[in-house]
Amino acid sequence: MIAKALFWGSLGALAWTHAGYAAAMGLLARVRPRPVARAEIEPSVALVVSAHDEEGVIGRRLENLLELDYPREQLEIVVASDGSTDRTDEIVEEVAALDSRVRLLRCPREGKVAAQHRAVRETESDVLAFTDANTEWAPDALRILVRNLADPEVGYVCGQLRLQSPDGANLEGLYWRYEVWVREQESRASSITAGNGAIYAVRRGAYVEDDPKFGHDFGFPYLMEQNGLRAVYDPDAVAVEKAASEPEDEYGRKVRMNSRSWGHIVTGRVFRRTRPLYLVELISHRVLRYASGLLHVVLLVSNVALLGQGLVYRLAFGLQLGGLGLAAAGKARLPIPGAGLAYYYFVVTKATAAGLVRYLRFGTPQTWEKAKGTR
Repeated sequence: MIAKALFWGSLGALAWTHAGYAAAMGLLARVRPRPVARAEIEPSVALVVSAHDEEGVIGRRLENLLELDYPREQLEIVVASDGSTDRTDEIVEEVAALDSRVRLLRCPREGKVAAQHRAVRETESDVLAFTDANTEWAPDALRILVRNLADPEVGYVCGQLRLQSPDGANLEGLYWRYEVWVREQESRASSITAGNGAIYAVRRGAYVEDDPKFGHDFGFPYLMEQNGLRAVYDPDAVAVEKAASEPEDEYGRKVRMNSRSWGHIVTGRVFRRTRPLYLVELISHRVLRYASGLLHVVLLVSNVALLGQGLVYRLAFGLQLGGLGLAAAGKARLPIPGAGLAYYYFVVTKATAAGLVRYLRFGTPQTWEKAKGTR
């Protein structure tokens, strides 16, 4: 009886987080939409670029931001250099000498979020926008972001991150297209459950100087909800980044991200003072998704215990072995349809469990190294 409960419970949870929830939010977004009252506004903006040893990309990043379609007098670009030891600071100062909109803020090596906090304290703009050093924004991206903040109910808005097609085998582009579709449905019906660090903006009054161990990507959306505001997604505000060329290169970044996410969940801070619908979103899209590695282990182990209980369990076991075999074929680069996707799913699912182990062993990291192949 226990084995059956574990089997069907884990199978149901995986099916819900990967498919059922997306379908339900898509339906809710159409039946009961909650539109954003957008308007063309031009508030003052401090655009913060977090950087640690980014000499290879920081020059073209600033060039990209200086070409944004936004009033010069309303835009300040602050590079929060998180203890950089290469030529990052020197390059920023060279650009700042030529354009007064740019300035360098030297920070001790305390991590991305701590550098962002320092930049916020050093500025006075109406809106705070954030990005990474290896990102490129479309010329109208900032203007599109801030139009969402014309709605007084909106505290946070993130844009769409597009991953450039790499030369290698990474299939994050496929995963990401699915993920942003789900995010769009959440935004249309309620609030999003996570953003991305490449392109987002916050009204100054809504900014939360949280513990630097807890990043903005997962933290800010639920903090907005807890403070009576919405966190929304605008796919028309576009940013582009280079994806890691191989799933193995991406694995370390996923483990680090999942470790940070588990910190939000295990401490219980994500569940404080929130609407019932949003709580369902958090459990469905975040808690169950981050637990998918553990759920797969439970599914496989309980399935083994039930092999003598009927044909359905033997078929389920065969499907699980087949999925693992397809992932192995993907790792070996065999030309089998679906093998690459199966291997990518295996890697990111394994990272959810590894992230939990890392969190339990070491807690939430405050600093980290960039993923290989993304610059």
